[in-house]
Amino acid sequence: MDQQTVINELTFLQPFGAPEKQLLTPAAIDFLTDLVEQFAGPCDVLLNARVERQLQIDQGILPDFMPETISIRKDDWKIQGIPADLLDRRVEITGPVERKMIINALNANVKVFMADFDDSLSPAWEKLIEVHINLRDAVNGTISFINKQGKVYQLKSDPAVLMVRVRGLHLPEKHILYRGKAIPGALLDFALYFFHNYKKLLEKGSGPYFYIPKLESYKEDQWWNEVFSYTEERYGLSIGTIKATVLIETLPAVFQMDEILYYLRNHIVGLNCGRWDYIFSYIKTGFVE
Repeated sequence: MDQQTVINELTFLQPFGAPEKQLLTPAAIDFLTDLVEQFAGPCDVLLNARVERQLQIDQGILPDFMPETISIRKDDWKIQGIPADLLDRRVEITGPVERKMIINALNANVKVFMADFDDSLSPAWEKLIEVHINLRDAVNGTISFINKQGKVYQLKSDPAVLMVRVRGLHLPEKHILYRGKAIPGALLDFALYFFHNYKKLLEKGSGPYFYIPKLESYKEDQWWNEVFSYTEERYGLSIGTIKATVLIETLPAVFQMDEILYYLRNHIVGLNCGRWDYIFSYIKTGFVE
């Protein structure tokens, strides 16, 4: 039987080796525990709402614009603002968070590299720990890699802006339980990246920037806004320090884009269409038979 570690009502199903001890410090676990206690339950409510919405779609009730939010679509309002290093995003690339990949991506002639915890990562425990260490080292500028032929890979002096795409709300983190239930993988991804990197990012004139995938409603967007706002208050940061880009990858979200912008207006910097998932959602929702 694998060793289990229980801390603050979180049960870690994998033993703590040296890499885990670097990341899962007492303060980091306290932060993760607080996020899980406050937001895991509401996440379950949102996922149940997805099931109910799909049942309605299966019965022929297709997505549409919501009359109760018409004022948001008609009124004049603006998002808070966009940081200087996110104003030019004409070329972005994405990929796995392996060590060599991160170095090559950040050194590429692009504006932004999106490190992907969602579609490009098989979340084995050792891999999750490894990639968070990779990102920490990248933010600190100390990341390096030597291949079998002895070639050394290191960051250039002006790397691309780093953004992190956390896992979707529907993906649990099976290696950590809260009161016997797997925690949302998105909360683990967010907590560890933010906790270990926000100070250094701000020192460099950047910030903790995230991509949020696979949202299906503005209420899920509100959930993320509450996560961001709670985190900023906890660490004494100005509202809007955390910035996010929301991926529009589901058909229901298309009818709520104004609401998504509005309810995340202090933290959002833009929307981005994820075409492959959107095509699948279009089929799943029943617009294609």
